[in-house]
Parts: sequence; C-alpha cells; structure tokens
Amino acid sequence: MKTTRRVFVNGIGAAALSAGLAGGIGLGAVAPAAAESYDLDKLMKAGPLGEQSIGDENAPVTVIEYASLTCGHCANFHTQTFPEIKKKYVETGKVRFIFREFPFDPRATAGFMLSRCAPSDRYFDMLGLLFSQMADWAFTNEPVKVLFNLSKQVGFTQETFNACLTNQELLDGVSWVRDYAAKEFEVNSTPTFFINGQKQVGALTVEEMSKLLDEALGG
Repeated sequence: MKTTRRVFVNGIGAAALSAGLAGGIGLGAVAPAAAESYDLDKLMKAGPLGEQSIGDENAPVTVIEYASLTCGHCANFHTQTFPEIKKKYVETGKVRFIFREFPFDPRATAGFMLSRCAPSDRYFDMLGLLFSQMADWAFTNEPVKVLFNLSKQVGFTQETFNACLTNQELLDGVSWVRDYAAKEFEVNSTPTFFINGQKQVGALTVEEMSKLLDEALGG
C-alpha cells in the first residue's frame, strides 16, 4: 500500500521509540558479512530524486551506502569512520561516495525528506546534523518539534519545513530508493555498502573500510 503524506505525517510522532528495527539501533559494531557482487549498471541507476554524492565522478572506486537515519550503526559510521575515509579517499579523488536513503520508519523518512529539502544544497550538512543528534530527535515524544529546531540550523523556516514534510512526490521518491534496493540488491539492514559492486553488510571501522578501498584501488 502506498504511503500518503497524511499517513506519513501522522506516523512521525508514533513508533520508533522501541528500536528493535532491522537496521540495528544499538551502538555496538556488527561484523561485516562476506562480499557479494552485483551488476554495476543496475547499482548506478539513480532514483527519481537524483543522486546525492561527494567526490570525483570519475574516481576509480565508487562506494554506495544505504543507511537509515534511526540506525545507531549508521550514526557511528558517519560520526566516527566517515570523516577519516572522506579525508583519505574522497577528497584525494580516489573514491566517489554515493549516499542512498533506506529508512526503516517514518522518523527516518522525515529526516531524509528534510535533507533533500535543505536550502543551498546542504544535503550532507543536514544528514550529518541528524546523525550526530540522533538521540535527541529519533527517540523523543516530540520528534517534529526537535526536527524543526535542528532544521533551522541549516536555514529552514516553519513554512519550508511544513511544505517539505507534506510533499508527496518527495515521500514517494525516498520510498522508491528503499524499495528498489530491497528488491534488486536484497538490502534488508543498514548500513549496507557496495564498493565497485561488491556488497558489504554491517558497520565498518576506518581500518576495515580502508582495507576494502585499498583492495579496490589495486593496492
């Protein structure tokens, strides 16, 4: 059944307080599973909202991450692992990093929609803010209020905030990315990475991801 904006907005304030979701809300590490290969052409198919990526589009290695904004392992990766990976590989032209939305609940979906609506192309700024402040907005009785206060830090007004969260096209686009990944690439937990088509499931430390990226670079 298609999620309408009315059902979605009503759902933001419910659920997600008990966090036994498939993505894993705990903050402990999960050992990466054995790699599987997937068709790169299918993997590179962008969703209806377009890609969100950083790094050289012609970089020799492409990393695609599917994540949920209410996943503790994903938050750990983006606050502890990703800054070093970005500095070492993305900013040096070795890796293009593509981020794709895989929300497990309405709150994560709302966070992704707000990231997509962030003013002045500040998608990754909003994403980083939501990951770093996850405990404040994902597990509260007033998620909309907290999300609005966070959104103001990247330039939202009450009007643009409300418009974003009631945008059916945006809701459908975020849902499409999740559903396509689940169907085509068997993504069912977060974070899930594809490194030049090689699937890696689970949290990765700086050392683990560096090893995988060096291998993909031929090192």
